[in-house]
Amino acid sequence: MVGEEAVSRFVGTGAARRESVRTLANLITVVRTIIGIGFGVVALAEQSMGWLIAAYLSYWIGDIADGLVARARGEETVIGAVFDVVCDRACTTVAAAAFVVIEPRVALAMGIFLVQFCMLDTMLTLSFLYFPHVISPNYFYLVDRPTYRWNWSLVAKAANTSFVVLLCLIGQFWAAVAWGVAMLAVKVVSVHRVLGILAGTRPAAPRPAQARASALFG
Repeated sequence: MVGEEAVSRFVGTGAARRESVRTLANLITVVRTIIGIGFGVVALAEQSMGWLIAAYLSYWIGDIADGLVARARGEETVIGAVFDVVCDRACTTVAAAAFVVIEPRVALAMGIFLVQFCMLDTMLTLSFLYFPHVISPNYFYLVDRPTYRWNWSLVAKAANTSFVVLLCLIGQFWAAVAWGVAMLAVKVVSVHRVLGILAGTRPAAPRPAQARASALFG
């Protein structure tokens, strides 16, 4: 698999890695971020729900596309992963601001969402940089499987980035607040687990090479 091949290039390498930023995946990230922020700004200025939906769709679809292209073309890089994280927060913040202006009743839900996504989730997502054998959060199962499942599996990603917005769009404002609080709790627990691994009080998952050796000789 492409992902496994990409990981294998980094396992056991503590030295600085030379990576190219001139990839199709990064270009898609640039384009979808400019479009997403542009639509969000128009939605904010015009107080238009139509433009807001366009902003969210361009952000979500583009975010899926750049990841798929990176994996399919073998263009997964640490630089690209960090760039993607920054661009996601830019799109989310502009869209959330527009949403609050258009529909003030979403303010509490959006506020909780921004705290967990732009603060806790950002710190949690970038924690992969502490582990030289992990290219991006998509491979955090090499560090801690529960944290990966709760935050970066396909279901977890969808639940974290879209459920609050979708609930607000259909007028379920208190359900959106409850979901935001639940996601906030997941982030707090996840951060606690990762901090424990970094402090050495919680064991990390074995690296792929270590896992294979354990299977053969353990």
